[in-house]
Amino acid sequence: MNDGRLFETEYIEELSDSETSISLYADFDSVGKRIDAFIAENTELTRSAAARLIESGAVALVGCEGKPISKNYKLREGDALTLRLPEPEPCEALPENIPIDVIYEDDDIIVVNKPEGMVVHPAVGNSTGTLVNALLYHCGERLSGIGGVIRPGIVHRIDKDTGGLLVVAKNDPAHLFLSEEIKHHRVERVYHAIVKGNFKDDFGTVDAPIGRHPVDRKRMAVIRSSEYKSREAITHWRVLERFGAFTHIECKLETGRTHQIRVHMSSIGHPLVGDTVYGGGASPFEHKHKAYISGQCLFASRLTLTHPRTREQMSFFAPLPDSFENLLRILRATVE
Repeated sequence: MNDGRLFETEYIEELSDSETSISLYADFDSVGKRIDAFIAENTELTRSAAARLIESGAVALVGCEGKPISKNYKLREGDALTLRLPEPEPCEALPENIPIDVIYEDDDIIVVNKPEGMVVHPAVGNSTGTLVNALLYHCGERLSGIGGVIRPGIVHRIDKDTGGLLVVAKNDPAHLFLSEEIKHHRVERVYHAIVKGNFKDDFGTVDAPIGRHPVDRKRMAVIRSSEYKSREAITHWRVLERFGAFTHIECKLETGRTHQIRVHMSSIGHPLVGDTVYGGGASPFEHKHKAYISGQCLFASRLTLTHPRTREQMSFFAPLPDSFENLLRILRATVE
């Protein structure tokens, strides 16, 4: 029996080139819960995917290995599970004639203004209509191969519902150079955001490590405990406009963790407008003006980098999208 906590999922061993083993532990809050629902809540699997995994024999109760288990099995406190997860079979992204907003392009890099609502590269549930599909049509075979057939040229990403600037590598040397620049925090990425609440100060820094949420595996969280895996995350912010119950801010990333700005702003009590995952989206104002809010109000507006061939420092800018500007106009009218 465990000590009453729901342990973080652990990738405990590599079984082969195509399978990974995960260990999960049930706490007292999980007693009586169906095993397929429990797995879905604590991994990135859907409930139906968890059920298929159970039915295939890839899920076992520790101490009862080799015995079949039903997806209807009700958990007992202290149950330990092992899951064998096969790696998804790779599928090659295909070119699609999708218009893209090219800010800059040469033989080494292409800088694009990704619209909100577009996924960067194919993944489960989003096999087409991605930025990669559009880039393959626009660039042909002139993209770096380091990211493989699913992520050619992709050196950094932004969320589906976040629009703005991305740099993509058109050859392997450029990809390697840009990856190192990002790793050593030498690429400047600046975002605009509208958040809930009013800040006491005009500027500040959130320095808080981020890792996978210990209970909800589909979210990230500030993780300070050494028990759980987390990585350094630093966000610098400054106030641009105040609207009483809301604030327009600029955020500069020193690191680039998944959902970093969204997690950091939520952790200090200022979730992004429209961000239902991390505490936004529930105010009367957000409900009233949801026509202008599709996901979190976050936009990558400025990108500064060193060119991989010429070593020239280059800065790129993108205007705020109409929906963002319309929301700002509405907020300004409320304080006039």
